[in-house]
This record gives sequence, C-alpha cells and structure tokens, in this order.
Amino acid sequence: MHLLPQGEKGKARGGRSKGFVSFALLAIAVLFPAQALAAEIHELPGAAMSFWWALPFAGLLLSIATGPLLFPHLWEHHYGKIAAGWAALVVIPLAVAFGIATAGEAVLHTLLTEYMSFIILLFALYTISGGILLAGNIHGTPLVNAGLLLIGALLASVIGTTGASMILIRPMLRANDNRPFNAHVVIFFIFLVSNIGGSLTPLGDPPLFVGFLRGVDFFWTTVHILPDTLFVGGLVLAIFLAIDIFLHRREAGMPKIKDPTPDTKVRLRGLANLPLLAGVIGAILLSASWKPGVSIPILGVGLELQNLVRDAIILTLAFLSLKVSYKSHREANGFTWGPIAEVAKLFAGIFICIVPVIAILRAGHDGALAPLVALVTSADGQPNDLAYFWLTGALSSFLDNAPTYLVFFELAGGDAQHLMTEAASTLAAISAGAVFMGANTYIGNAPNFMVFAIARHRGFKMPGFFGYMAWSGLVLIPTFLIAGFLFFR
Repeated sequence: MHLLPQGEKGKARGGRSKGFVSFALLAIAVLFPAQALAAEIHELPGAAMSFWWALPFAGLLLSIATGPLLFPHLWEHHYGKIAAGWAALVVIPLAVAFGIATAGEAVLHTLLTEYMSFIILLFALYTISGGILLAGNIHGTPLVNAGLLLIGALLASVIGTTGASMILIRPMLRANDNRPFNAHVVIFFIFLVSNIGGSLTPLGDPPLFVGFLRGVDFFWTTVHILPDTLFVGGLVLAIFLAIDIFLHRREAGMPKIKDPTPDTKVRLRGLANLPLLAGVIGAILLSASWKPGVSIPILGVGLELQNLVRDAIILTLAFLSLKVSYKSHREANGFTWGPIAEVAKLFAGIFICIVPVIAILRAGHDGALAPLVALVTSADGQPNDLAYFWLTGALSSFLDNAPTYLVFFELAGGDAQHLMTEAASTLAAISAGAVFMGANTYIGNAPNFMVFAIARHRGFKMPGFFGYMAWSGLVLIPTFLIAGFLFFR
C-alpha cells in the first residue's frame, strides 16, 4: 500500500483529518442508532450474496494501487474521501438489504474487534520507532551493507517493517551516498527490511497481526515460517552481496565522488524508547496468555478485557514516547504524522469494505467466490498449499497484503485453531505469500514507497515502477519459485 512521502514533504495537511471524521460520522449515522443495536443480531447471509458485494473492496484496493501513480495530486488531497466513498457503497446497501441491525453488527464487530487493535499497534510502533535515531555515518562497503540489511531484517520482526525501515533507511543512504552505483542497495533494503524480515512475529508485518487478532498464537509464525524465512532471506542477502561486490569493484576504477556525509562515529539515540518497545511486546504477550473470560459490551459488541487492557497499555506507551523523546531526534528521522494518518483512513475503508467479502468466503463452495475456492483446492478436496502461497503473494504484490491475507485466511476456513494444527502448512503458505511477496512492487507493502520516496529525495537514481519490478522479477520470483517447491509443494 502506498504511503505519502510526508517525511520528505513536511507536515501533513490538517484538512486530511476531515475525511476520517466524516467517514466515522457516516457509519454512526447510518448504522448504529441505539434502537437498531437493541434488535436481534444475525450474521450476513454469505451464500445469498452475489459477487457484486465484493466490488467496493476491489475498487478501494485498485484506488490505493493506482491513485498515487495515475492522479497523485488528487489522491494526496482526497484519499480519505475516496476511501469513505467506497465504504459508503458497502455500508448503505448492507443496511438496506439486510437491515440496520445485521449490517451494523457486522461492520461494528470488524471495526471494534480488529481495526482498532490493528491501527493502535501500528500507531505505537510508528511513534516509538520515530523517536529512535541512528546517528553518524559509516562507509558502505559490501560487507557493511550486508550487515545493515541483516540487522534491519532481524529488527523488522521486533518493531515492524515500517519501524525498521524508518530507523535504518537514512543511515543506509548516508553510507552509500558517495557510490556511483547505489540504487540496488535501496532495492534490496525494500526486499529484506521492508518485507521479508517481518515474517516472524505479529509485530513484523500487518497481515500477521491480523492473523493474531483472529486467534493465531504470537509465536506460531516464529516456529512455522522460520525455515522459509531463513532460506528466502539468506538467498536474497547472498544475491545482494554478490551484486554489491561486483559493482563495488567496478567503482574502484571510476573517479572518486566526494562523500557528502563523511564517516563519523555511529551512535544510537533515543534509548528511552527501547523499553517502551519491549512494553508493546509484553502487552501483546499478556493478551495472548491472560484470559480472564470477561467481555465488556461496547455499542452492542462484546470486547474481551485482555484486548482492551492490551490496547490501553500500547496507547499509553506510544504517548509516553512522545514525552520522553527529543524533538530533534524525530526531526532528524523526518518524522511526521502524515503516513500513519493515511494508514488509519485507508484501513478503516479496507476493513469496512472487506466485511461482505468475508461473509461470501465463509459460504465456501456455496458462495459467489466459489471459483476462487476451487483454485486453492486439490481434486481430493484438500487445500493446495502452493496455490495459496502464489495467489496470496500475487495479490499482495499489487494490493495490500493485510486484507489479502485476511481473504485467504477466510478462504482456508477462518478457524485459527484448525489452521494452526491440521492445516498448519496452509496457514504458513498464506503467511509467507502475504509477507514475502509484498516486496514484488513499490505498492505491495506500506514501507516500500516510503523508502523509495526518501531515497529519491536524497538523490538516489531509483528505478520507476516497472524498473523495480524487473529487479524483483530477476531476484525474487526465482527465489519464491524455489521456496514454493521446497516448502509448499
């Protein structure tokens, strides 16, 4: 998913918040009057819903994929209104077709039990990591670059691909800004730090946290996708090292370029934020292990006490970060609220638009998306793990990987306990496809375009959309072909 390069453009415009406010008011006004919530609640009848109900979801994802490329000025100023428009095309017809009570329960349940926790975690990781500054500069030799990529990939599963990318991209750029050939460094940074490295925990990448919210154990991916991650990440890192050594040797005979950022001692600033990151991890682990069995009704939707406590702790830690961090550290990181505001608005639209899609998928072979079910089902009725890996990955390359993960999670049955046990290989295929293949394009995962924009602003001659895909086609696709054969065949 695109994020606006706000860190390089300055402050996000305050008017953008109007789209989200109007969005919320629309949903409340249409769906959630008190008398409706008092009525008997029923699930959406997915088997009776046609394919047309999926069009707003497809339209929103297509808008996210193409808007920043085809009409960037319009998208930058009105993406919140566009998302609200697509959401309205779901909210209003659902209320008309199935009643306010049924539609309201379906949308509210998604927003309160999944969206809020999802965006709170992203907000906290973005805020806390923005207060951590890696100052100083080192020389970007092949071994140094490979070491930074390895550190970034490991860090991505702890503070998220967005957090790791924002902390390390500027030191990586400073280390290589005097090299004639340096665009490949950023490309592999996107491959490894902004995507592949985030595959081991729900903190790492948004689709895995969506799975966690659906009941997948916190350390499930750490155990079950570790071999896949080591193979894919190790092979991509080895390819980078070979390319970087070759280009570094070619540069030896070229005229020297004056280093705009000479080497200085590297220091990690903003250390007060490190225990806050640890606190976020602790809060998530607490919610996974502490089950008091208490449910608190909010607007007719029962919210588990452990989840409310988790989200409250995570929000508190994020605001503490704002108090203890130096403003100069955030300024040096190019920190602004624009990117996270865009994520909040667009994902509100995504989570609403996906409601009817999930209802249809739950109907399985009886639903309008039965052909998709057939594609990922073998002749004997068993799930085709290789098909799940590639279909999840292919859509994650061009759409957003979090809702794509959710679509195929539901397609595989939507039961976390079953998927973690009897169907563990299928869940691994879905998880790996969503995380790994978000690297295939600039729009596959949130940090990709942010890293691209920052590098281009710093003078790196980055390839365009299709030029980047040429790199991913030559490096990633063969790697994924081998990985699919080894792990999911």
